[in-house]
Amino acid sequence: MNILPKLWTKNFISITIANFLTFTSFYYLLVTLPIYALQGLNGNESEVGLIVTIFLIAGIITRPFAGKWIERIGKYPVFLTAFLIVCGSSFFYFITQSITTLLIIRFFHGIGFGMATTATGAIVADLIPESRKGEGMGYYGLTLNLGMVLGPFLGLTIMHHGGTNLLFFINALLALIALIVGFFVQIPKKTVTQEVKELESNKGIKSLFEGSAIPISLISAFFALAYSGIISFVSVYAKEIGLVEAASYFFVVYAIVLFISRPFTGKWFDLYGANKIIYPAILLFAVGTYLLSVSTSLPLFLLSAALIGLGNGTIFPSLQTIAIQIAPADKRALATATFLSIFDFGFGIGSFLFGLATVKVGYSSLYFYSTFLVLAGIGVYYILHGKFHCTVKQRKVQ
Repeated sequence: MNILPKLWTKNFISITIANFLTFTSFYYLLVTLPIYALQGLNGNESEVGLIVTIFLIAGIITRPFAGKWIERIGKYPVFLTAFLIVCGSSFFYFITQSITTLLIIRFFHGIGFGMATTATGAIVADLIPESRKGEGMGYYGLTLNLGMVLGPFLGLTIMHHGGTNLLFFINALLALIALIVGFFVQIPKKTVTQEVKELESNKGIKSLFEGSAIPISLISAFFALAYSGIISFVSVYAKEIGLVEAASYFFVVYAIVLFISRPFTGKWFDLYGANKIIYPAILLFAVGTYLLSVSTSLPLFLLSAALIGLGNGTIFPSLQTIAIQIAPADKRALATATFLSIFDFGFGIGSFLFGLATVKVGYSSLYFYSTFLVLAGIGVYYILHGKFHCTVKQRKVQ
């Protein structure tokens, strides 16, 4: 009888906890800082969008360099440095007295976030046994989804009932725990093959991106434009329509639907291919965005969250799966980095543009117009990927 190698080691548990805390903090601040900037710092909507954009741009710029630093000095030094930057940045939120100060802190926090997500992804790939790679990466990826639930719910609850100081204290505590947990991670030494050495010796801009993943990554960035406006401003919008308490539950409903649907949508992706999953998901995303734009009651508001969760929550992992499938076997890690960087770029730009646009038309109108942006994604997907069909065997990658 074959005995499977152990997955839940001390190192694997530590790295997944660190990743969970990183994304919990990310979403925690993502939905609360817009409110803080508008009410506490007297900022405007365009400045709120820039708070999200500058964080993600810093992370995007840092990721390729983090990969090079990992090659030169190793994964653990980059990993530990990243969490030191994240932890240090988190304590500086206490001294913010202007939008400018907040933007500077967000930039350095974004650098740490970009380094941390790059390093943890590289480390966890070494920790998971080859025979359990899919299972292990599935559990690791689940920490992002858990952070997406807990972060907004915790952040909005604390902000409404505890105030700004407690908000920043909890965020600093999350970062400190992640740093402490990081000290317990031990990385196994691996033999570097000649093939890997040749890949690592590549220079130039082409060595930072996987070309085959760029078209599908551009599709993800397109949908990120619409999604960024939802996740960055839905808490402010909820207050505007008199549903302040419901804002935190928006993300809970979103995540519950995502968790329930993920096993089914993954199997359908395997059985029927990407096109038959993604086109309906786009329509659900569009309907959810439209319902959000006309929400005047709690049931309608939460229904929009469910449909957006089912739609966008299916689109993102499906596109990421395609990016990995179409890449050469030895460049799947690079394809993943390419996909996430381009997605983050679309998200960051979307947050900034959405913030500018809300000054002119308001949240409700902009969510209404975003419905047509999402629908236009059908054409974008068809042109860049859908019309070519998937010829490779489909498999679920979470």
